[in-house]
Amino acid sequence: METALATLRDLAIFLINERHKSEWSLVDVHDIEAFLAILPKGRKRRLTVLRQFFRFARAQKLVLIDPTRGLVAKEANGFRGQTLTLDQQRELFRRWTTEAHVHPHEALVGMLALLHGASSSEVRLLQVTEVDHLSQSVRLGKRPHSVPLDPASWTVLQRCLQHRDAWRTENPYVMVTKGTKAGRSPASTAYLSHILDACGFPPRMIRSTRLVDLVNTLDPKLVAAAFGIDPQAAVIYLADHVDAGRLPAP
Repeated sequence: METALATLRDLAIFLINERHKSEWSLVDVHDIEAFLAILPKGRKRRLTVLRQFFRFARAQKLVLIDPTRGLVAKEANGFRGQTLTLDQQRELFRRWTTEAHVHPHEALVGMLALLHGASSSEVRLLQVTEVDHLSQSVRLGKRPHSVPLDPASWTVLQRCLQHRDAWRTENPYVMVTKGTKAGRSPASTAYLSHILDACGFPPRMIRSTRLVDLVNTLDPKLVAAAFGIDPQAAVIYLADHVDAGRLPAP
């Protein structure tokens, strides 16, 4: 009961302060959607409370139309993560290709995510035998084809391999740490989760930037085929707008 009353209190405050409405009869579906969007994870719970209240309000003649009617508890699938601006992408590119103090592992994870949409897991499990020096390509994860690397990414990869050679290790993976140099296991997921801390951006955000760009530039089905992922997973990254430069001239 206290939770339900707190939800109605929050809605009333929202309607007055944000929507400038002081009567329940003025509330419409757009007001409810805007309120639910404040806490996306609590949408189902809050919508249940609001449906109960507006059924009561309609029975009491406080409203003529139930504004929650037709709303669904589950939001439509869609990408809601953050992405990098062009200036941020350029800054990271320069960091990983020109600044010698940057650790080779950071540069490799960052560049493969920024330019090739590679996940941390794909880079973590990349083995030396999956690097083709002749074609300058690598095999990433479950992708059906080798990924050709641009000169900048290839240079970063070579720097990472040189760092690995300095360990004098038999570990089969490209990324070798102090804890894995004596064994044959890949770097830990915990290590990968913090590898980009110095640059200030998480791996998921960098990878998402590339996927959003590819899916909205190319056919999502082609992107899904190239990355070895389900087509529906690629469609999630479709933006809800069209770049003005892609529209036909009036």
